[in-house]
Amino acid sequence: MLQPLSDLFQPKDYPALLVGLNEPDDAAVYRLNDSQAIISTVDFFPPVVDEPYEFGAIAAANALSDVYAMGGDPLFALNLVAWPDDLPAEILSEVLRGGAEKVREAGAAIAGGHTVSDKEPKYGLAVTGIVHPAHIFTKGGARPGDALILTKPLGAGTITTAIKQGRAEESDARSCMESMRRLNRGAAAVARQLGSAVHAATDITGFGLAGHGHEMAHLSGCGLRFDFASLPWLPGTEKYAREWIFPGGAERNEHFYSQWVTARSTLADWERMLLFDPQTSGGLLLAVSPEKADEFLAQSSGWRIGQAVTAPPGSIAVE
Repeated sequence: MLQPLSDLFQPKDYPALLVGLNEPDDAAVYRLNDSQAIISTVDFFPPVVDEPYEFGAIAAANALSDVYAMGGDPLFALNLVAWPDDLPAEILSEVLRGGAEKVREAGAAIAGGHTVSDKEPKYGLAVTGIVHPAHIFTKGGARPGDALILTKPLGAGTITTAIKQGRAEESDARSCMESMRRLNRGAAAVARQLGSAVHAATDITGFGLAGHGHEMAHLSGCGLRFDFASLPWLPGTEKYAREWIFPGGAERNEHFYSQWVTARSTLADWERMLLFDPQTSGGLLLAVSPEKADEFLAQSSGWRIGQAVTAPPGSIAVE
């Protein structure tokens, strides 16, 4: 699908474009000078929760996360809105308020935006950030032996689906929303402090742990091994997964990414499907030098969930 675009934009013709279509990552990066590069990213989607303010905050945190996944800081953002003509403007105001307050929490500003009419509401941001060209985090770079650290629990896809179906308990819904609207700002700051000890980074969103893990492994030229017992889950995840409450994206992810995934035979079907559960505003997945992993975990919330291994590039083993 993207092949016609990549043919038009060859890396040799755009030497300042440090991260683009050639090796797709969480955001594009364009070098301005020897000490500054611009990060550009965009993300928007339909509501994942019923509360307009929460939806706005979650969508904003999700878009901002791509800047943190590249090792940068957000500067400003533009609102992206698709809105039905028959939905009250007051609801949209709350969505925008949730997004704006989250952007302000990130130390950035809303500088404008664009709105279109649509049958289904959608909201998100185009975000511009900044990073030092020598300190960019990318998906590639993980090395065999690296510790794999995840900074937020998993399970948002199955829980938000349970919310939409009216089957989620209130406490589970609240825990999920709190996790989704939490910025990856603090974790990214700690990762930057570790400098060259962080070899690769991405954030876990729509392709789930298996999908984004495959991307990191593929671009790094190695495999990843996850310890299923070490994976952190949001409250209620097991309950809804056992009831097979999954979003449609989980099955699409499983259909495509399962070719690279080998899971131990004792995993139940619902446990295996959780590997493909699409996340909204998920945590950072970091490949960290093993001697620095404990230092990261001492300064930031997170879980050690596996390691990079010598294996066919892109392969995912779950034990």
